[in-house]
Amino acid sequence: MGQPVTIDEARQAVARESWTEAYETSKALDPSTLTAADLEGYADAAWWLSHLRESLEIRQRAYAAYAAEGDDYHAGATAGRLAVEHFIRDEPAVGGGFLMRAQRHLRSIPDGPAHGFMALLEATVARFTGRLDEALATLAGAIEVGRRFGDRDLIAMSIHTQGLVLLDLGRTAEGLALMDEAMASVIAGELSAYWTGIIYCSLIDACLEISDLRRAGEWSDAAQTWCEALPVGSSFPGVCRANRAQLARLRGAWAEAEAAALRASEELLPIEPGLAAPAFRQVGEVRLRAGNLAGAEQAFARAHELGSDPQPGLAFVRSAQGKVETARTAVRASLEGERPGPQRARLLAAQVEFAVTAEDVDEATRAAEELEAMAETTGTQLYVAMAASTTGSVALAKGDVGPALARLRRASAAWQNLRLPYETARARVLYGRALRASGDEDGAQLELRAALATFERLGAALDVVSTSSLLREPGGLPDGLTAREAEVLRLVASGKTNKDIAVELVISEHTVARHLQNMFAKLGVSSRAGATAYAYEHGLA
Repeated sequence: MGQPVTIDEARQAVARESWTEAYETSKALDPSTLTAADLEGYADAAWWLSHLRESLEIRQRAYAAYAAEGDDYHAGATAGRLAVEHFIRDEPAVGGGFLMRAQRHLRSIPDGPAHGFMALLEATVARFTGRLDEALATLAGAIEVGRRFGDRDLIAMSIHTQGLVLLDLGRTAEGLALMDEAMASVIAGELSAYWTGIIYCSLIDACLEISDLRRAGEWSDAAQTWCEALPVGSSFPGVCRANRAQLARLRGAWAEAEAAALRASEELLPIEPGLAAPAFRQVGEVRLRAGNLAGAEQAFARAHELGSDPQPGLAFVRSAQGKVETARTAVRASLEGERPGPQRARLLAAQVEFAVTAEDVDEATRAAEELEAMAETTGTQLYVAMAASTTGSVALAKGDVGPALARLRRASAAWQNLRLPYETARARVLYGRALRASGDEDGAQLELRAALATFERLGAALDVVSTSSLLREPGGLPDGLTAREAEVLRLVASGKTNKDIAVELVISEHTVARHLQNMFAKLGVSSRAGATAYAYEHGLA
């Protein structure tokens, strides 16, 4: 029988950050012999090995022990860490309770680094509740405390969070510069392991949100090297793998992306189910693009079950299934209360696409205008590309071919600059349709063939079918008529009234009238009789 472990062995293992040893030795000790500091070290060890619920329970005991001792400084710091952990677990009521306790403990004692971390936490809460100017001012105070006490963790994390707030404000270049500055401390090995991991994950996630693939790729490679040195069972490798899956998807390596996302979900589910939600979303996005609608729906539903909004991905599944109104309703619901940022931009872009499909040009115009305002205010390249695509799509739907050509040409270039192959190909399809509407069939064929080649290389099954169908059209329709306008023309030539056409095509009479107005202008006629004669002359009746 071996010698019983001692408290000194547990303390030395914590000091060395030998987390497996620290956890096992601490667990073997009589709980009544552990001080508040010992309990805090034990909680850290449990956290690094992903025993998250146990870690919370042990840290709460550490907090209670500090409070019982009258040690307000360490009680406040520990309560602050508990607030963070509960906020991450999406338990805002409990997190808010510990935040108030931390504030109470620290309010009446001399300043120390814990006061700076409290300011950092308060700024983060302000950021997530939309009080961005307040967050920036509070972070300036946190940085000042960090510099006064020489706490590099506090300085780096506060600068990093300043960068996140500036991204929220649309000041992308300034925000990324600050986040790179914070990463310099990470790369130099100046920070503790906990804050190193937080900054790595947060920066990569932010870069992926705005589709800065170059920066995301560089930091993702560095994070992977760091993750390889972590103890078995840590949650960081799984989170990093989910980020790498998203990066691979955006680059067009879909098989690699799905495999990485599935592995990440398997790693994270036993640790903390909520952490696996982003991985399931990536699985859904890949399967959607590959045309596996049933598999995509299953993955998005799993993400939703784990507490993550599956939109607009699930809405695109519904649209592909022919349930456009269901898709529109889901996107409208997700837009309610969604603050400005990349997720709102994606929802708006989806709203435009579904509204155009449903021939609701008014809704499409409103959503596209909001996206355009975001792009003009921030200059963020992702928003610029989205705005050009959506405003071009709306112009094309309205029959405004000139503006559609200009905007969709700009959209193709913007997506190409972002190095997003799938989005670039989709923009080229729209541009090809605009060229066809302008009468430039040769240019349209070139764009559509280029898009088709990309879709075939990526394995985008549904897009291959739809683009091939466009290429099979024999020179397109005459005089820039859209497919829907040609359909309305055929019904007019058969003697149908506006009301009859609306019923047959399941659209409003107002939409029928708009199609007729656009069609008359394109054909150079002023009456239904003239349109009917044109239809028979061109074989469209």
